[in-house]
Amino acid sequence: MTFKDLFSTQSADYARFRPGYPEALFSWLASLAPGRGCAVDVATGNGQAALALAEHFAEVVAVDASAAQLAEAPAHSNVVYRVGQAEATGAADASADLLTAAQAFHWFRQDTFFAEAARVLRPGGVLAVWSYGLTRITPAIDALVQHLYGDVLGGYWEPERRLVEEGYASVKFPFTPIPAPPFEMALEWDLAALTGYLRTWSALRAYVRAQGVDPVVALEPELARAWGGAGAHTARWTLALHVSRR
Repeated sequence: MTFKDLFSTQSADYARFRPGYPEALFSWLASLAPGRGCAVDVATGNGQAALALAEHFAEVVAVDASAAQLAEAPAHSNVVYRVGQAEATGAADASADLLTAAQAFHWFRQDTFFAEAARVLRPGGVLAVWSYGLTRITPAIDALVQHLYGDVLGGYWEPERRLVEEGYASVKFPFTPIPAPPFEMALEWDLAALTGYLRTWSALRAYVRAQGVDPVVALEPELARAWGGAGAHTARWTLALHVSRR
């Protein structure tokens, strides 16, 4: 199998600038699982979700196709990092109480991944996938970020990005759906954190390769004016969460 490797070249920035997920999310998912033995996190990247799951499960198998991404993942006694793909995790049959995919499902071959989930999850095991769209900070800042996202980078996003924009609403997930409460990520950010985050976007990297310039540089003066005198603003993202039980 091959995969779209859009993030290996910025693995360190991805680990530094991408937002983390709320602890309440993992507590809730763990409460749904039929046991606390094993969780599998696919497309784990730098291990954000895997490390949080390790606080609730005896073992976490964290799988990613990018060795460069895994190299940025902190070690944890409960986490086993493995190079592999979401559609072929290498986990044992019926071994997982929980299978998660954070901000990654849109890259998967859906039918193959769902078959792998059915194989890996034990009876009653839980599948959870989630994504998030653009950050919300202030109306002025948000308008500039939207301009970058759509007007400048619109032609450089991979087609899979449409699934993120719709919050996976068109996907027919297997198993029995479980209604999910709302979850939100929130971080206190300075302007450097925002621009660092923008530079982790796959479309921005594609734009730089094609045009030879970083579009954030031209936007930074306007962002600075919109940011104002505040040292920090709260950046928020709403999670689009889909959960089902095998």
